[in-house]
Amino acid sequence: MNQESLVKILKQVQLGDTSIDEALEKLRNYPYENIGDFVRLDHHRSLRCGYPEIIFGVGKTIEQLIAITKKVLEQNEDLMITRIETEISNQIREIYPQIAYHPLAKMLTWQSNPEKGIGNVLVLTGGTADISVAEEAALTAEMMGAKVTRLFDVGVAGLHRLLDQLDLLHSATVLVVVAGMEGALPSVVAGLVSAPVIAVPTSIGYGASFNGLAALLAMLNSCANGVSVVNIDNGFGAGYQAALINRQSSGTQKT
Repeated sequence: MNQESLVKILKQVQLGDTSIDEALEKLRNYPYENIGDFVRLDHHRSLRCGYPEIIFGVGKTIEQLIAITKKVLEQNEDLMITRIETEISNQIREIYPQIAYHPLAKMLTWQSNPEKGIGNVLVLTGGTADISVAEEAALTAEMMGAKVTRLFDVGVAGLHRLLDQLDLLHSATVLVVVAGMEGALPSVVAGLVSAPVIAVPTSIGYGASFNGLAALLAMLNSCANGVSVVNIDNGFGAGYQAALINRQSSGTQKT
């Protein structure tokens, strides 16, 4: 349930087309829905948090994912399923071809009411190998109503590539900076801008990077102000947080 469906019920009560008891019954049935014995789908998430429940694809069977997809689409809610491999996505899209698959981000998406993005979320990567995590962040923010600009492969090993883009950096409402290896890029970016920086460590790197732990610790120990850090490879979490900051800064609440 979103604000539009809630307003519809209230108007029906106001016009006398629905009794108060009938409206209460509809509202009672909406908070969450049992699907089989494997999920309780949260239909009130968008009312509480401003965006519907997002589905983590890992560990779910194809049958479970198809059942969840069916229910979300029936509610006419935005659909976002993360960490989905191509083979599974193809099976879901055979049934629901209107859904888009984004292979780099490994995400399935569908929007009930596509709108022009607001604000300016800038997503950067240290290297090309970080793009899959960055795309997860960018698509998440776009699904949540943000205008997103991408700036890839501007790591500290070639700092002139970043400094050439200072005007773009300064125009951003919030920046998502994705990097592996030693994880230095967020500190550099945060030293150049006045907007919040969300740092995303990736598992990209040689042995001593410990699958992203070195980058995570470097970002947590950043000497630059205004840097917050999400977990290793958590592009989704960074994109979601960036969209919330962007929404507040733009003075717009998605309902």
